[in-house]
Amino acid sequence: MQVLSKSRIRKGDTVVVISGRERGKTGKVMSVDLRAGKVVVEKLNIIKRHTKPNQKAKQGGILEREAPLQISNVMFFCPVTQKPTRVGIRTQADGRRVRFSKKSNEILE
Repeated sequence: MQVLSKSRIRKGDTVVVISGRERGKTGKVMSVDLRAGKVVVEKLNIIKRHTKPNQKAKQGGILEREAPLQISNVMFFCPVTQKPTRVGIRTQADGRRVRFSKKSNEILE
């Protein structure tokens, strides 16, 4: 099991899948699990889950939901160049640490 101490990809980022079945598709990161080294991307890697009716889900049946992707299989999508890029961290003059796109050199908000 891969345990990451940190990641440059955060919840809310737009990412591109660079390998696997969903390769080339883009989506927004819904959650990041550093312990497992996985990310859940909106509307990507959809699986079908067969569920019985219970207190939580009154209606049973086949539900579709997003499955986690390996964090190494996604790359940050640069809004300026419209291409996948790596993310770096730089310290501003006022002492703040900010993320920046390595391809366009733009600061990411």
